[in-house]
Amino acid sequence: MDMNSVGRLLLVGGVIMMIAGALFLLLGRIPGLRLGELPGDIRIERPGFSCFFPLATMVILSLLLTLVLNILVRLINR
Repeated sequence: MDMNSVGRLLLVGGVIMMIAGALFLLLGRIPGLRLGELPGDIRIERPGFSCFFPLATMVILSLLLTLVLNILVRLINR
């Protein structure tokens, strides 16, 4: 891999991360769609102990990222 392709890869990755960050900021303002507070997220809180396992959130994010990455790979391989 030459330096030009590494530079392009870093720039594209940075733009994708900026878009994802903006989406998370915007989606966090929607009252019914708060990631981490979905049904299926496990939260245990006791005095001196707290445990949080966002199971439903991880599944949804995994599905969305898989879909986006599949679309990107198909567009790149055209």
